[in-house]
Amino acid sequence: MTPEEFVCYSYLQLTRFGQHMTVENVRDARPKRKRTGSRKGRKPPLYAAVDMGTNNCRLLIAARRGDTFSVLDSHSQVARLGEGLEATGRLSDASIERAMDALGKISKKIRAKKVGQVRCIATEACRRAENGAEFIKRVRDETGLTFKIIGPEEEARLALIGCHNLIEPDTDRVLVIDIGGGSTELSFVDARPAHEGGLKGLLQRPPILAWRSLPVGVVTLTEAFAHLPADEAYPQMLAHVMTQIEKWKRSPEIRQSFEEGRAHVIGTSGTVTCLTGVTLGLTKYRRDKVDGAWINQAEMMGTVQKLRDAGPDKIHKFPTIGTDRAGLMLAGCAIVEGTWSLAPNGKMRIADRGLREGLLLSMMHGPKRRKRRPRRKPGTKSKPSEQETVS
Repeated sequence: MTPEEFVCYSYLQLTRFGQHMTVENVRDARPKRKRTGSRKGRKPPLYAAVDMGTNNCRLLIAARRGDTFSVLDSHSQVARLGEGLEATGRLSDASIERAMDALGKISKKIRAKKVGQVRCIATEACRRAENGAEFIKRVRDETGLTFKIIGPEEEARLALIGCHNLIEPDTDRVLVIDIGGGSTELSFVDARPAHEGGLKGLLQRPPILAWRSLPVGVVTLTEAFAHLPADEAYPQMLAHVMTQIEKWKRSPEIRQSFEEGRAHVIGTSGTVTCLTGVTLGLTKYRRDKVDGAWINQAEMMGTVQKLRDAGPDKIHKFPTIGTDRAGLMLAGCAIVEGTWSLAPNGKMRIADRGLREGLLLSMMHGPKRRKRRPRRKPGTKSKPSEQETVS
């Protein structure tokens, strides 16, 4: 059958017998073209998550692997964006330049890897700073990265998603403690629906029974008590944290869950992972040893006391801490000790994961975000929209 005869035949069948005999249902005897390329040979799409915090700028680039992902590249750089914010209410020129340097490197990595989907979030420092929005605009103009300043509730949600597979199967409740540079997010989670619904259920409706954003982070707390000697500063930092915790009306209910043995803690932050490295006696930081480790309250408080005894001048000698984080560790210890008061005799599961991982999982498995098309003037033709790679 020639192509011309085939078209005529198909039209005849359509007019005589209806749509069930259309071209799609008639076998074409013409030789089929061979497909070039193979799905197996295609590279999976890449995702990037950027977290601009009060102390660090962090990047993860990953490819989806079933329900999880594999990390292809990463970057973490101390920028201390929130330095001086407690006193002035603004991001300083020096801190902005440090952050721009870090974000410039991150932007280059994203372009080099040809990442298709990117999400960038900014947290407490940009939430509080008078010039936070101005800084975000400069970042977009100079690096092409578009940041969204998220609220503390969204921050808590993403941290939970990032740590979801560290929730023990036989527990009823989980307290997630996410210590940042400018704030500390607490989430009290119903573990049962977290297990039953899996990741998909968490993305649709996170089972957070209560959450609280404490206005204390390792940078802001350090600066607030920097005028005092270390031996005087620590008790006052701890008292300040405890005051914030006692303002949370759900504190008695949370303590009761731990007293009944029905709950455990998940701790996620640089402070927690560094302290765990010291507790485990590591000679260098090893993620495979720290992530997922269990630490009880007595062990962690013993490590806190070690750091207090060493004092600010010698904390950097602990191998898993180093010089970049040493000056913030006593404030971090005060936050760990204070927040653990919500979990008497509770055990902590250590998470070397959090916001970025939660962001990646949300991008890969959550509802797809559609780009809004700009309104067009009457009488103008619409143009095909370009693929959005940075959001």
